[in-house]
Amino acid sequence: MSNQNLSQEEHVRRLRWQCRRGIKEVEVLLLPFFEERYPELSADDKLLFEKLLDQHDVEMFEWFTHRSRPEQPDLAHIVAMVLNRVGT
Repeated sequence: MSNQNLSQEEHVRRLRWQCRRGIKEVEVLLLPFFEERYPELSADDKLLFEKLLDQHDVEMFEWFTHRSRPEQPDLAHIVAMVLNRVGT
């Protein structure tokens, strides 16, 4: 089923579920960002956040711990937004 066929409520519920990750250090950044900031993001930034959720936990862990940076500028932008929420 494509995201276009989901109600907005179902879409948000799925995104919240996708914020739950196998690496807790990633989850503790994603879930609060989603709850606090996602609703007010621009449509483009919402799409970037969804793209971020499609990435592997290990990659996100590396980005969130400043061990590496995403090669794609759009992912680097949304990672910076997530990190800015906690002031890292």
